[in-house]
Amino acid sequence: MTFIATLILALGMSMDAFAAALGEGAILHRPGFKEALRTGLIFGSIEALTPLIGWALGLAASRYIMAWDHWIAFILLAFLGGRMMMEGFRQTAVAEPCEAPQSHGFMVLATTAVATSLDALAVGVGLAFLQVNIITTALTIGAATTVMATTGVLVGRFIGPVLGKWAEVLGGLVLIAVGATILLQHLDQAA
Repeated sequence: MTFIATLILALGMSMDAFAAALGEGAILHRPGFKEALRTGLIFGSIEALTPLIGWALGLAASRYIMAWDHWIAFILLAFLGGRMMMEGFRQTAVAEPCEAPQSHGFMVLATTAVATSLDALAVGVGLAFLQVNIITTALTIGAATTVMATTGVLVGRFIGPVLGKWAEVLGGLVLIAVGATILLQHLDQAA
């Protein structure tokens, strides 16, 4: 696989992380570069590990992984998005303003990152059948995801104040939409 093909693959793998990070950034109270980079590194690290895991699973487990990865991603993202929306609706119902969080917990970010990187797991399985340097490919995917997720949080910083209390509801909708897109893309390919 050429470097350009690897870069295109990496950017494609990082788009759902960008969308999720955009929603995460919109919820936070003026996230700075440090928080954006923290989010990006968590997303990027997990996104780099998943193709390695998929590659290691290889041929023996490929049909089982590919048969369920889209459902797992959809369920995780729908759960997280629904939780965010409920919290957002709860905050909009409260008369006094609620302070937006300064950062997200590690587990929230890691769970979101895992959910958005399950497609990279399936790609890793596919890469096991190609003549690729899996370490270089995984690092490229991780680096692209780090940049895209960091950018997503920083862009979300500017969207959040415009949306006010509805930022968390919109962030939840974005996560659900990313999960639904993953599911629908798989169902279209299966048809």
